[in-house]
Amino acid sequence: MKKYWVVILIPLILALLLGACGKEQKSREIAGEKQLWTCAMHPEVIVEQPGNCPICGMKLVPVKNTTAGVTTTNKPDHESENKIVATVIEQQNKEAKDGKKKGKKILYWRAPMDPTYISDKPGKSPMGMDLIPVYEGEEDLTTGPTVVIDPVVVQNIGVRTAKVEKRPLYRVIRTVGHLDYNEEKIYRVNVKFSGWIEKLYVDETGQEVYKGQPMLEIYSPELVTTQEEYLLALKNAKKLSESPFEEISEGTRSLLEATRRRLLYWDITEQQIKDLEEKGIITKTMALYSPVNGVVIEKKAEVGMHVMPGTDLYRIADLSTIWVYVHIYEYELPWVKPGQQVEMDLPYIPGEVFHGRVDYIYPYLDAKTRDVKLRLVFPNPDLRLKPQMYANIQIKSKLGDEVVAIPDEAVIHSGKRNIVFVAKGGGKFEPREVVLGALADGGFYQVIAGLKPGEEVVTSAQFLLDSESRLKEAIQKMLELRKKKTNEKVD
Repeated sequence: MKKYWVVILIPLILALLLGACGKEQKSREIAGEKQLWTCAMHPEVIVEQPGNCPICGMKLVPVKNTTAGVTTTNKPDHESENKIVATVIEQQNKEAKDGKKKGKKILYWRAPMDPTYISDKPGKSPMGMDLIPVYEGEEDLTTGPTVVIDPVVVQNIGVRTAKVEKRPLYRVIRTVGHLDYNEEKIYRVNVKFSGWIEKLYVDETGQEVYKGQPMLEIYSPELVTTQEEYLLALKNAKKLSESPFEEISEGTRSLLEATRRRLLYWDITEQQIKDLEEKGIITKTMALYSPVNGVVIEKKAEVGMHVMPGTDLYRIADLSTIWVYVHIYEYELPWVKPGQQVEMDLPYIPGEVFHGRVDYIYPYLDAKTRDVKLRLVFPNPDLRLKPQMYANIQIKSKLGDEVVAIPDEAVIHSGKRNIVFVAKGGGKFEPREVVLGALADGGFYQVIAGLKPGEEVVTSAQFLLDSESRLKEAIQKMLELRKKKTNEKVD
């Protein structure tokens, strides 16, 4: 039984010894006799040259005992971590003493393990460590809010830039329009005397008519009587035209003119009166004619219908022009004015654009929708635009031909401030407040102040830069406050 356990234990012991030797040999191969450098926050980083940590950017510190088993494993033992931390603190304290010996001015104090924790006086960090001083001349903390990033990191996080340049900018308002009749070109056909409709020439709604086209014939006793009076007055005027009594001839001419004027007031045409004079025959019915070219949009006339003065028989719309009603928001009002050119396209006529203008801006807002009503006018020579259609409308307002502009993705909206990051080259980025105008079509902002043509602005990964700049801005403000207090004490 003992021999059995011996046989099992001997190979296990040999395996453990070989593993330990391999680990030590690997450590020696990594370390050798060279000076190694590590990061206080990421002890798995071990390099042979001094510099900055590739992960957090902190300054690397030397490892005193390079043969103490410090390896590149992602899980170092606590003893190694403690040695690294001790080395970091010792190195930073040494640098602090060197700075003091050189007579440099202390700007502020920071935690050795957390560079974001700063103070204007000595003390302890949240981790219980002594704060270390930061002296003048350290560029990474005294350059203000400018952000400095390694060019390799800039490429890795996908920082893209765009050039500030002058370009023509347009503000385009897109909305939906509703086509309707031109109210200024709707005409009513009615009679100014009583009578009965004897015949209809236009008997359909939607029928096209032209100016001077007969629409109906009407019989009116008043009209017949007036014709008789006119013929009688005409006859007397001819007979008494050579009378030696001027008063008599003048009276007959006045009666003739009054009767003629009455016929004209009843919409009897000059040609109808001329025919009555030439033929001398009274007609039972008289025709009513269309006053305009257009389309019948309403018909009330029927054969045998008795009509009274003022009765509407037809409504005719001239469709040579069309009104389009649109609604825009009140904040868009500054970009619209009467006479401004607009474009319209219709779903049923793809690819064709109609051009019109803003005719009228209504002087009130809708209380419920809080929008403003506009009236547009479009020519319609071929009658393809029809009332009650819906259309897509674009109202284009020109902001300028040479306007300084930047892409909208370059802007960080921070409350009342608008911030952009200006690329200075070499991995340097400067946060800058800008004054913006309108957001133009195509996603470009008008720049009123803060940038000039030719500068480069960041259009991606700005929030990573913004967080870094806010940290440096806080440090800068603390330094300014401390400097102010120092000056007050001196005074």
